[in-house]
This record gives sequence, structure tokens and C-alpha cells, in this order.
Amino acid sequence: MTEDMEGVPYEPGSQWYDGEAGPLVRPYAMTGGRTKPGPTGVRFDLIALVTLDVGAPGAGDDTALGPEHRALIDLCRTETQSVAELSAGADLPVGVVRVLLGDLLELGCVTVSRPVPPAQLPDERILREVIEGLRAL
Repeated sequence: MTEDMEGVPYEPGSQWYDGEAGPLVRPYAMTGGRTKPGPTGVRFDLIALVTLDVGAPGAGDDTALGPEHRALIDLCRTETQSVAELSAGADLPVGVVRVLLGDLLELGCVTVSRPVPPAQLPDERILREVIEGLRAL
């Protein structure tokens, strides 16, 4: 038997955590081994905006959800956030957050606003002409 940094005896390999890192949970355990978000195959861009749907049936009753799901819901409760912000705020890998958001989207707990593809954005020339026209008024 050996002792950890705090002098607590333990057998090597018997601990799921260490004194500094805290509990260790592998990402595949949080997602149930899944690597893609839900059966719908939704892809969440890093800048996709996630909003809590407070009127949704699953948004208030989170007893069936895991702690990571609840952490994402709590982060969305205060304001709309991007997938990247949720990943940083929950201290989870982006891949895990995407899978968990897929679950929440299927339950109707969140809504996702996807960014507009650059090809669908208005041409800069047209916007400049509109600005010049407004200034001429």
C-alpha cells in the first residue's frame, strides 16, 4: 500500500481519481459511448447559438438527465451561448458537448440557431450601396 499526497493509504490502480485532478470520468461514459449527436445526425458548429426553451416539457423536469446535461441547461438558463462557450463553461470537450446538446435538442429542452453560411450572406457591395443610399437621403 502507498499513500497519496494527503497521506491517505490506497492500493495503486484502485482509485478513480487523484488528489489534484478530482474525479475522473471518461468522455465516452458521459455520452454513453456515442460520438455523434442523436439519431437525427445534427451537426453543431462551434458558433451555433443554443437557447434554453423554457416552455419545453423537458426543460423544467431534469430528473432524467445526467449531471452534464443539467450543467448545460444551467449555463443556457442565464443567456444564449455558443457551443464553444458551453464547452468552456462546462469544462467539457466540444465533442461531448455536441452529443449532449443533441440529446437536449431531441428532448425539446433547447433550440439551436445555426450560423448563416457565407454563401447566403448579402454581398458587401450591395450593403455599401444601401448605406450610401441611406446617407443620400
